[in-house]
Amino acid sequence: MKIVDLLRRELIVPSVHAGDKRGILEELATHVATQNPKIDRAGLARVLIEREQLASTAIGEGVAIPHGKLAAVSEIVACLGRVPGGVDFDSMDGQPTFLFFVLVAPDNSTGAHLKALARISRVFKDAEFRKRLLAAADADAMYRVIADEDAKY
Repeated sequence: MKIVDLLRRELIVPSVHAGDKRGILEELATHVATQNPKIDRAGLARVLIEREQLASTAIGEGVAIPHGKLAAVSEIVACLGRVPGGVDFDSMDGQPTFLFFVLVAPDNSTGAHLKALARISRVFKDAEFRKRLLAAADADAMYRVIADEDAKY
């Protein structure tokens, strides 16, 4: 599974403006819903916030993978957001979180959902990859960084 198979360029937000957990999730949910008319913004925000209340999706090293399931989607939808200054997201390592990779899966897609989570967490563990994403000038450059990384596998 490649990340570019899940993530479209228009679903990359190079500068998320919200400065807290709820705001970030709502802003990214709004962006996803704007690009996917089948997705209800409020419903997606609720799913992401409820999942976040169970345990933080911030896996450390500046990365969070907020995720959830919605009946409205027939395939996995992804969105990548970047908070240039970082934000406290209750990360496992206590460090600020800069990169937010949102995954929305169909209700019945446990296997694909878990594979996508595993792939993203593995790729985002690479410090050089994260550094290139943080330094990328815009959404197009961020997408190219991801495509280049995907090409290695």
